Amino acid sequence: MASVRPSRRTKEVAMETMSQVTSSLRRKNNSGDDEDMEPSSEISRHEEDSDFEEPVQMPAPSKPPKKRAAKKDDVTQLTVKKSRKTPVEKAGTSRGGKQASTVGTAAGTGSAEDDGSLFEAVKSGKTALQTLVDDWVDEYKQDRDSALLELIQFFVHCSGCRGRVTKQIYETMEHSEIIRKMTEEFDEENADYPLITPGPLWKKFRSNFCDFVMVLVTQCQYSIIYDQYMMDNLISLLTVLTDSQVRAFRHTSTLASMKLMTALVNVALNLSVNFDNTQRQYDAERQKTKNKQASDRLELLMNKRQELEENQEEIRNMLIYIFKGVFVHRYRDILADIRAICMQEIGLWMKKYPNMFLDDSYLKYVGWTLYDKQGSVRLDCLKCLCSLFDDEGSAQKMELFTSRFKDRIVEMTLDKEYDVAVQAVKLVCLILKYNENILKDKDCENVYELVYSSHRAVAQAAGEFLNQKLFDKKDEAAKSVKTKKGKKRSDNTPLIRDLVQFFIESELHEHGAYLVDSLWDINQMMKDWECMTDLLIEEPGRDEDAFDDRQEESLIELMVCCIKQAATGESPVGRGSSNRRPSIKENRQIQEDKVKLTEHFIVILPELLNKYNADAEKVTTLLQIPLYFDLEIYTTSRLEKHLQLLLTLLLNIVSKHTEPELLENCSKCFEVLCDEENSMANKASTGRQKLIDDLTKQLNDAYKDYFQEEEQPDRNEAFAMLAALKRIYAFYCCHDLSKWKLQETLFKIVKQGSTVPHIPWEIVCAAVEGANASILWDLKKLDQPIPPEPELNALKKYLDEFMADLNNLLLHENDKVNESAYMTICDLLIVFSKYMTTSQPAMQVLVIEPEVSLVRKLTDFLSSKVFVEDVDTDEADENIKIEELHTRRNLLASFAKLVVYNVIHIKNAVIMFMNYMKFYNDYGDIIKNTMSKAREINKILTAKSLTEALARSFAEMKVGNRIDRNSDRFNSLKELGRRFSLSFGLDNLKNRDAVAQIHKEGIHFSLQSVDNTALSNLAFLEILCEFTGKLMKQDKKTVVDYLDRHVHKGLISQNEDYQSLLTYRNSLIQGDIDQTSVASSRMTGRPRGTRAKRRPIESMCIIYSSVPWHTIWLCYFIHLPTKPHYL
Repeated sequence: MASVRPSRRTKEVAMETMSQVTSSLRRKNNSGDDEDMEPSSEISRHEEDSDFEEPVQMPAPSKPPKKRAAKKDDVTQLTVKKSRKTPVEKAGTSRGGKQASTVGTAAGTGSAEDDGSLFEAVKSGKTALQTLVDDWVDEYKQDRDSALLELIQFFVHCSGCRGRVTKQIYETMEHSEIIRKMTEEFDEENADYPLITPGPLWKKFRSNFCDFVMVLVTQCQYSIIYDQYMMDNLISLLTVLTDSQVRAFRHTSTLASMKLMTALVNVALNLSVNFDNTQRQYDAERQKTKNKQASDRLELLMNKRQELEENQEEIRNMLIYIFKGVFVHRYRDILADIRAICMQEIGLWMKKYPNMFLDDSYLKYVGWTLYDKQGSVRLDCLKCLCSLFDDEGSAQKMELFTSRFKDRIVEMTLDKEYDVAVQAVKLVCLILKYNENILKDKDCENVYELVYSSHRAVAQAAGEFLNQKLFDKKDEAAKSVKTKKGKKRSDNTPLIRDLVQFFIESELHEHGAYLVDSLWDINQMMKDWECMTDLLIEEPGRDEDAFDDRQEESLIELMVCCIKQAATGESPVGRGSSNRRPSIKENRQIQEDKVKLTEHFIVILPELLNKYNADAEKVTTLLQIPLYFDLEIYTTSRLEKHLQLLLTLLLNIVSKHTEPELLENCSKCFEVLCDEENSMANKASTGRQKLIDDLTKQLNDAYKDYFQEEEQPDRNEAFAMLAALKRIYAFYCCHDLSKWKLQETLFKIVKQGSTVPHIPWEIVCAAVEGANASILWDLKKLDQPIPPEPELNALKKYLDEFMADLNNLLLHENDKVNESAYMTICDLLIVFSKYMTTSQPAMQVLVIEPEVSLVRKLTDFLSSKVFVEDVDTDEADENIKIEELHTRRNLLASFAKLVVYNVIHIKNAVIMFMNYMKFYNDYGDIIKNTMSKAREINKILTAKSLTEALARSFAEMKVGNRIDRNSDRFNSLKELGRRFSLSFGLDNLKNRDAVAQIHKEGIHFSLQSVDNTALSNLAFLEILCEFTGKLMKQDKKTVVDYLDRHVHKGLISQNEDYQSLLTYRNSLIQGDIDQTSVASSRMTGRPRGTRAKRRPIESMCIIYSSVPWHTIWLCYFIHLPTKPHYL
């Protein structure tokens, strides 16, 4: 390619012009290129979460653009109204005609003559971009004006503008005037433009558009970009476009400018490489002796070096100008996509050309944008920084930046956008990698805590940081550590010790599964079973410290969490998607891990249980391990003796302990071991039968000893009785014990508990739970097409007796017994509801129909036990308060299920609805869901229940048939009404009947009179106003008529709450009047802004402005002649 070199004088003039414009730019925007690291006044507003600045107009490199057209909206696409064209006019004329042809909009296609344009070629992607650019370069060499005009038209079309830049326009107008004219060509009916139009075609167009700009500069890098014409005009055009208030122009040109700058960075890198090579050749030639020097070659190299220096300086000036003319203003544009583009590209410049851009004067823009309001922009900033900190050389140059913005980066690890938080944690990891000392202990602790985050990606990123900080350090001294017996410790031993200590210090001992999941894919120590069990079983060596009780307990908990994760591959609750299925590779890995842990713990678990059999907490945790065994290994690996040892230990543990959770885990172990699908189920079933025989004998003996006639049971007998009941109930939960005939004994204890006062509440509650379990097992046996009638009758007998005893226990003097009876009644009402006959009509005999008296007892229980305010005492333990709240929530949820499953009438939920706002923080979610489900059952009944809830609350706050409408209680009731109204949603048509029913019931309640003398509930209409907005327009008139018909005209004058009636009636008629007036103004064609005649309601307000408001209403209700005709 022939070299086209401009004269030196031409370049000097161009440089002088560019310098003058740059100086003008600096004076106008001196805050943009401030060299210190502190944000300018505009940028600092990011920290205050305020809006970004509006687009600022920038001068072009050659001549400053003239004054722009009228001020346009900065947020939406600017459009100018045009006369609608016919299809013939839209087709356009030829290029030489007077009328400009139109180019297709963002989502459309161009005219026939535009099929060969650059825009259409790039959009279709059928022609290689290299070929397209080569053709344009050839055209530029022949006629650069025509080629540049085509390039300008390309950028205009890419912005979605349908206008055409003719040769006359190009020659007679400045760039700013051209853009102003093109603004008028936008299609006002289409707000999309190519860069944001959805679809695969336009997604590919964006990629082709960026590549075209890059290839264009690459093909022109040896001559054309230095001709003082093409680049000057292109940069001038793009700079003016980026200043446009039309979003499409600004977005498209900013993307083009940033890609243009990236391409120029690549050119600068090539020039740098060529300059270094030339300099090296020049130095080598000069070092030769004079006899061997080639003077012509030396001169050629010197000229080439000088030319490369000039080119480097020119490219550098272009980069500086684009940066200051475009980037400095667009990095804080109001459009987030534009800000994101700037952050994406500046990251590339710093990575590719660190000598120029990896400087604090450029880094500060990235730092300031870390405070951006938009999560996607903050994410791009962090990605930009991650790419820089990933390189050790770059990281060392950013010490000042790191010290300035370190706090903000650490703060972003708690970002509300999870993607941003993940990227922030990764950046902190990179900072730690090359500059560990800059992070303080407080900074590290903030990241440590994220391993317990409910979001798995955030937790795993924090796990990576934790691993890098604590576990990624090799301890050579640990390799020589041995146990007391001389067994060599695993290399992971010090890491496991650190993990246990971290878990203890975090004080989140119930969330070990979250810590394990955070480190699961990061560190292999989580599967080092031998290391964990050696720390528990083997005695410490000479240089080791023994684990204390708390450390052993923590290690056992973490070990069991690791076993569960390995055997199931499931993340803890709240992490990961429940619908995600593991891949084939993941399933294979899970199976391999399950086999390995089973082979290890089949042998080791009996040793652990034998060592800790006296410690209930440790044994409770260890008993979860058999649930994750591959039980076939017992037989395939000939390990039956270890099974027998395990069964013996389980029998021993059950006989020693009475803790409910421990007994429940023992019961689950037997359930797994006795599964008929296992080959060793018979041996385990034999052990289970022996255990149940012993437990049955213990229960019968304890019952005889405790309930001996004429003798008061002592403490030992009471303890034996309670222990036997706990063990029986634990095994009743997982095993059918019907053949041991325990129902009679359990029901006798329950009956005794409801009649004999001295029986401890623990015994009564355990008996109730056991009897309930026996009934459910009997029901399960009847799950057959035709259940036997004798068994049905027997179960019916037990059920009736049990329900009668539970009714009596609701009145027991002990709260725990009340709660147990209440929960059991609610559960039985659900199980034995009318819906059980859907598939088995023969079960009709077992259906329990809740009586009115029983439902009243349940609602009274809620009032006395659930909807009670806590007494704030400093002595009360916070954990106890949380446990009590959890219990009350369970009680309320049990009652709510009766409503949700339509077991009891919806009107019985009034007690819940009344306390919705008062106990919103404690039970708001339960009551709201109940309300929603009740509405699905019957909207009308739910509406009546809501009205009754409001009416009851209103009646409770009355004092002597009077209500204080300014009191806090009345305002709280209005807020309750507002919440009820919001629960109906936005679809008024769907809830039309329900809302009308609320107004009907509310009017009836409001207009109730006391002995036909006064209306004591009239203020309730003020609460009813909250539901007026949910009425449809045509229903408001109906409600007004209904109100007028039912008003007690003779009692109005005696009531002090006239204002509530006036407020309610006005709320019904006001919207209708407003809508009618708007419609009438449209019909009459009255221009906007002109003064209209006063509407009748306005006239009334003026006529009676000096008359007391109650007089007006009296005139209406007693039919005086002054009644306005429009009422």
